[in-house]
Amino acid sequence: MEATTTEAQRAAPPPRLRDRFESEVAEQLTAKFGYGNPMQVPRLEKVTVNMGVGEAKQTSSVLEAAIEQLAVISGQRPNVRRARKSIASFKIRAGMPVGVAVTLRGARMWEFVDRLISIAIPRIRDFRGLNPRSFDGRGNYSLGIREQLIFPEIDYDSIDEVRGLDVTITTSASSDEEAFELLLALGFPFSAEGRPGEVDREAEEEERRREEARKRAEAEAAALEQLKEENPEAYAKRVRPEEGEEGEEGAEEGETEEETEKEVSEE
Repeated sequence: MEATTTEAQRAAPPPRLRDRFESEVAEQLTAKFGYGNPMQVPRLEKVTVNMGVGEAKQTSSVLEAAIEQLAVISGQRPNVRRARKSIASFKIRAGMPVGVAVTLRGARMWEFVDRLISIAIPRIRDFRGLNPRSFDGRGNYSLGIREQLIFPEIDYDSIDEVRGLDVTITTSASSDEEAFELLLALGFPFSAEGRPGEVDREAEEEERRREEARKRAEAEAAALEQLKEENPEAYAKRVRPEEGEEGEEGAEEGETEEETEKEVSEE
């Protein structure tokens, strides 16, 4: 008698993004950075998704809705994050729920990243590319999502309110440039400005502009000095007359005016 397997017992197909990484992306990164060992190639380690629920301290249904939505998006039940200490200005006590978070690894991580870059990000309104400056200096990238509605798993009519997400992608890269090349090869749509590796070019361009401005200022100063030597009278400072001399001149002018008036009256 042949054993029949149910749909749940069948092995899930391997993530297509992981297959692409192993077959294409790893070779591209090795050729660009010259890795001598395959273990040196940077790869994804984990993906952390956070959702803040500050309203949960007043209504428990908000926390339940956030847990359900994040579980549908990630395919894994999230953990509740609670406040570590009390903050009176925010009306928060220690132990209150302030958010939910989930950490994805393995096949779920690859599937989530695949859905993120292939389906969710293209549905963002007025999208102009991901910010390439959001690396933390150690090869990890963070991005913010304003609406959970960009994920097709969320039913628009069933949500109570629009919530945002924070997605942090942790890689094994030792620098931001290597992590950027990894994510770019996987299909992340980064904008053209501010990419890692181009900062040095911008600094060199700025240094070149400053050097040209300095040389231009020196040339203008040398030309001014030459003009002063050729025509010193034109650039000589005018000496102001002293107060006494001004008074004498004024008196002489006054006498001249009086004499002129006398001559006119005599005529």
